[in-house]
Amino acid sequence: MILQNIMSEKAFGFKIIIIGAPAVGKTSLIKKYTTDSFQKSYISTLGTQFSKYEEDVDGEKVELFIWDIAGQDSFNVMRQKFYTGSSGAIIVFSHASEQTTSFNLVDKWLNELKEHCGNIPIVLFGNKIDLIDENDLSLNKDKATSDYNVGKYVIDNRFLGYFKNSALTGQGVIEAFQALVRKLYLRAKM
Repeated sequence: MILQNIMSEKAFGFKIIIIGAPAVGKTSLIKKYTTDSFQKSYISTLGTQFSKYEEDVDGEKVELFIWDIAGQDSFNVMRQKFYTGSSGAIIVFSHASEQTTSFNLVDKWLNELKEHCGNIPIVLFGNKIDLIDENDLSLNKDKATSDYNVGKYVIDNRFLGYFKNSALTGQGVIEAFQALVRKLYLRAKM
């Protein structure tokens, strides 16, 4: 009876992988979501880091296993092994001016996911929104990371959604993770 109660409390568990170029804030986004904290100094992820977090969706406990996967090219072969069993994914790029080329790598990450994970829900996070003028994104169609261009890319590539966020301030972080978790939960209930 006790085991049955434990099983019914945690009926849903999902592996979520988070990928993107080095230094775009993948680890910081996870820390903000799971512990509401922010680490100012940059420490590069070597291989992968693993976080476990529990979320409540419609009154049911959902256990999340979040895999923070290194973005350096030297981890290409190893990274592919971590994709196995993924329920959903987050691709992160940076809006910071010195890292805008990270958006150009989103195709690489998307292709890797499709090859190794098949048709799983994927969301796109545009991190470090606190470092730019958001009006510039909505008004400047010439910029690769403008709302228009990213929105078109998201629709054309069938992402679950696109979220602008900041691991530093927390803007959009919880909402972005919860959108993916809700989709995974609803898929599992079908």
